[in-house]
Amino acid sequence: MCGIVGYVGRKPVLDILLDGLEQLEYRGYDSSGIAVKCSDEIKVYKAEGKLSNLREELAPHAYELAKSTIGIGHIRWATHGAPTVINAHPHTCNCGRLVIVHNGIIENFKEIKKELEAKGCVFKSQTDTEAVAHLIADIYGQVKDLTKAVRLATDKIQGAYALCIMHNDEKDKLVVTKRNAPLVIGIGEGEFYVASDVPAIIKHTKRAIYLTDNQIATLTPDTIKLENEKGDEINPKVEILP
Repeated sequence: MCGIVGYVGRKPVLDILLDGLEQLEYRGYDSSGIAVKCSDEIKVYKAEGKLSNLREELAPHAYELAKSTIGIGHIRWATHGAPTVINAHPHTCNCGRLVIVHNGIIENFKEIKKELEAKGCVFKSQTDTEAVAHLIADIYGQVKDLTKAVRLATDKIQGAYALCIMHNDEKDKLVVTKRNAPLVIGIGEGEFYVASDVPAIIKHTKRAIYLTDNQIATLTPDTIKLENEKGDEINPKVEILP
């Protein structure tokens, strides 16, 4: 089933991501990875097998990642492509400035991939997710707004998905959306959490928003903006978790 976690706020993000992924291990997985923004650069770390392998991969970098306060993480159960490091999430665009994690299946990824390869995109993995990374990045290059780029990209996507996206040019911002896949946003004080399921966030907050299909949420440490598929802003419904 895979699992997504995300965080934007003021706390060190590394332990939040790893602990969140640990709470989602029950969903089953064969690889894992995280992406964190360090000053003006997004760094991606991945590993095959158990989450402990990712922790070992990260151990030499713990000091340099300690100040990062925004990031996304993923545990993957292989569908498109073998359970390798190159196929593990997060995936990036060619320049590495946009990074994405995804649960679900993109049914028309081959058509999207063919179109993007004609524009010069070079694909590294066998996954359907990488096509979404390149697609959003391509649109972002035209509109220079991550939320709008995600909305326009999802108009072209067929299938089921929960997406969490960061871009290096959009300071302290996560954009998340879903269709036919679960995604919940946890609300803290000056922080937001994103997860595929409540266990990943329950120790941090009991206030949450369950996204409905085609809604897009833009998160910064102090703000949440929720829109429908047309770009109209809507008031989020906050629920109290048991």
